Amino acid sequence: MEKLTIKVYGSGCKGCQTLHQNVIEALAEMNMAADVQYITDMQKIMEAGIMGMPALAVNDKIVSAGKVLNEAEVKKYLG
Repeated sequence: MEKLTIKVYGSGCKGCQTLHQNVIEALAEMNMAADVQYITDMQKIMEAGIMGMPALAVNDKIVSAGKVLNEAEVKKYLG
């Protein structure tokens, strides 16, 4: 199975940090390995076409934007 690549896009705000933490905790609970990246570079965020932050991308597909997902919601996108 290929390794998951998960990107959390955000400005570094509390909500963005919370989403990043929830991704890490969801992966740990699911015993999954992934390359988790926390991207705060506005240029990269704009290049990815992100309209709302925080945003979550799984394998370069934007699955959520403008919402702080909780662990259960994150797991839906990972499982």
